[in-house]
Amino acid sequence: MSDKSPNPFARIPAVDKVLTALEKVADLPPLPQPLITDLVRKTVEKMRDGVKAGTTEPGEFEDTVASIRSEIESLYRSRIHPVINGTGVCIHTNLGRSPLHPDVVKAIAGVGQFYNNIELNLDSGERGKRGGFLETCLATLIEAESATVTNNCAAALILMLKHLANGEKNEVIISRGELVEIGGGFRVPEIMEASGAKLVEVGATNKTSLADYEKAIGPKTGMLLKVHRSNFWMDGFTEEPSTEDLVALGKQHELPVVEDLGSGAMVRTDELAPIQQEPTATEVLRRGVDLVCVSGDKLFGGPQAGIIAGRADLVAGIKKEPFFRALRCDKMILTGLQETVLAYLHASGSEKPPLPLIRMLSASVKEDLRPRAESILEGLSDVEGLECGTVETIARCGGGTMPKSEIPSLALELNPTTMSLPKLAQRLREKDVPVMGYVAEDRFRLDLRTIFPEQDAIVVQNLLEIFRKD
Repeated sequence: MSDKSPNPFARIPAVDKVLTALEKVADLPPLPQPLITDLVRKTVEKMRDGVKAGTTEPGEFEDTVASIRSEIESLYRSRIHPVINGTGVCIHTNLGRSPLHPDVVKAIAGVGQFYNNIELNLDSGERGKRGGFLETCLATLIEAESATVTNNCAAALILMLKHLANGEKNEVIISRGELVEIGGGFRVPEIMEASGAKLVEVGATNKTSLADYEKAIGPKTGMLLKVHRSNFWMDGFTEEPSTEDLVALGKQHELPVVEDLGSGAMVRTDELAPIQQEPTATEVLRRGVDLVCVSGDKLFGGPQAGIIAGRADLVAGIKKEPFFRALRCDKMILTGLQETVLAYLHASGSEKPPLPLIRMLSASVKEDLRPRAESILEGLSDVEGLECGTVETIARCGGGTMPKSEIPSLALELNPTTMSLPKLAQRLREKDVPVMGYVAEDRFRLDLRTIFPEQDAIVVQNLLEIFRKD
């Protein structure tokens, strides 16, 4: 029944009445009652404020309950939970970047569920070194004198700047062509300023010479910084000094040279797929830089972290910085990174580490993706209202890495005849395990390179449920 009173305030439902109606709704998302109560209360208050302002006209009670139920479902979907990535972007920032290996997840679960020895020396029974095993493994993997970790790569850069560019020698020289934005609106110049360092730009956007660096060196110079252009490239009339030349200049003036690689590649990427070779931390250190920092959750294939490696005295100094404690990793990140590094170290010779991202990049269209596509199409062969096929497409690394690289891939191509493409995309996002794809050439596509083989059955089931419901 609806209230036909001409008084709009009388048609604003009571909170208790709405809550009682919601209790009778089938399949209401299992949110805690305090969350539901708070959402209903805020909705009713907003409705009342709208009536006072003359901008809202209360609707039927049933419509109000339905609208609130929709908000509850939307709130429930916003929690962090697994999503199937059919976009073809391997390191998808919006979807959690690099997925972790099951053994890594198992190790994290064990450490999180029980007590652990994060700061306990099991030999002596006394306080131990936090992350000591991980640091030893990282130094071995990267072939560095020493290594440590922070909560992300931006934090790693800030710590290096705070330690090497402070006091009277707080100037950092960097090429204008390397003043990159790393994503989310964060830019290298702003990160440098946050550390207290003073930015000294040299050269032009497209051309910077070794002489430009040398002219800028003065009594206040604290370090030379090189930032890898991992999320864009420059071509044409360009020039930049080699890392070796920059290192030689640094030694000449007794200045440390630091490189921010960002992407975190630890293997030859050109051997995984027909893509460019991304420089590794090991290669950069061999060129003579004093410190290098990389991300743990991009091409490295681990959890979000920042890795610093290089000269032992500089790493030790960074760890003594008071700010280091504010940016350190917790037990679960340390465990996840530790197990990821071990996967690299256990791989020997030409053997690839069994990490999801590595497998994803190296999957063969003919041998790996096409058989899966044929099996999925067979499962959808009798679905009415959906035309299915495959199309050769291009996948990308993503995550601000190797923007020029195009990876040959294979996608499912879906053409719904009973609903629009946006509606199909919405229906897939609303499933218990949401499926993300993209629209191209008036078709909805799901790139199989970024879908785990064990998720194929879920994709089929989701589509069957959507179209059989219609």
